[in-house]
Amino acid sequence: MKNYQIGIMGTVLLCLSGCFDIDATRNIIRDALEATDDTDVSSVASANTRFGFKLLHDLQERDSGGNIFISPLSISIALTMTYNGAVGETERTMAEVLEIDGLDLSTINNSNKALRNSLENPDPKVEISIANSIWYRQGMVFNPDFLERNRSFFGAMVAALDFSSPQGTGTINEWVDTNTNGKIQKIVDRINPQTLLFLINAIYFKGNWQDKFDPSRTRQGTFHLSDGSEKPAQMMRREGEYPYFRGENFEATSLPYGDGRLSMYIFLPNRDSNLNEFLRNLNEENWEGWISQLQDRRHEMVLPRFKLEYEVSLNDTLETLGMGIAFGGGADFSGMGPSLFISEVKHKTFVKVNEEGTEAAAVTAVVGVKSLPPAFRVDRPFFFAIYDAETETILFMGTVTEPM
Repeated sequence: MKNYQIGIMGTVLLCLSGCFDIDATRNIIRDALEATDDTDVSSVASANTRFGFKLLHDLQERDSGGNIFISPLSISIALTMTYNGAVGETERTMAEVLEIDGLDLSTINNSNKALRNSLENPDPKVEISIANSIWYRQGMVFNPDFLERNRSFFGAMVAALDFSSPQGTGTINEWVDTNTNGKIQKIVDRINPQTLLFLINAIYFKGNWQDKFDPSRTRQGTFHLSDGSEKPAQMMRREGEYPYFRGENFEATSLPYGDGRLSMYIFLPNRDSNLNEFLRNLNEENWEGWISQLQDRRHEMVLPRFKLEYEVSLNDTLETLGMGIAFGGGADFSGMGPSLFISEVKHKTFVKVNEEGTEAAAVTAVVGVKSLPPAFRVDRPFFFAIYDAETETILFMGTVTEPM
């Protein structure tokens, strides 16, 4: 029931950067609690888990054969920052999608702050940094309460920026590059003239294995792809005591980082099964049950050395999950100040797994665009009439099925 990052490669499901066994979960929640009645880290973490699995399922349905690597925590933080400016139906639908509809705003914000404080620098051999920023168009006025909540609870850097300047994109991308340790160098390609703000989260993770792999034992092996074909891969090897669980049609293990608070969890479908079948049963209840049943067993660990880069626009996925109102003229973000809607939620990730450990980064950018007046778009066959209101006389009328 913790936040996690998920990557899929062939028939292996990886969970890293914040996947814990039940005892570790209880400890991290205990450590995160602050002296306030408005903190419920456990509920927010559980909401992140449910939200993350929904994201994964939709993305996997859209691209069932490709690698997927997302940071639900990054996406959740960026959207929760945005949620602080949502009002009415927009607020309600965002809360439902983010699985936080049972929590009040004060609890959500305080819990996110406590969770972030607990996750950062958890272990001498593990580095986690979580950075947030809000960049708004110079000259625009945003609600001071909205900006201050994001500063106070999310540690967001807030800055006005000349979006019309060629240096605008460079300034934002430089922030992204710095806060992902150079692993993700760009999130903004160009700034639309209608863009009013960017809400951005960046997460960087680097963890050394508790027991490192010996590079001299790494050698070429075979990775079996989902379509039945094979691909050569550099396979790392070591023997040791690892938590292990055999479920229905799959087996699972975990590889700890540093002192063991954080681990990579690996779920491997049986050869007569497949990853899609496993994912159909992946939900919060099963997840908690599976990781609670891992028990130490001595075995050889053979893991591919790999690197992935992933990029996706989450608009379609978030609309499918029920957040469509936030992406159009019906959006109500009046809690921010200006009238705007979300034009894009862009997500980029990086992960590298080798003998030393794991390095991963994620960036999520929520782009807010100025709302335009509703359009009456005459782009299909129509009826028209020329009418005199004084005498109530129709002078002409007709239908147009094909403009000439």
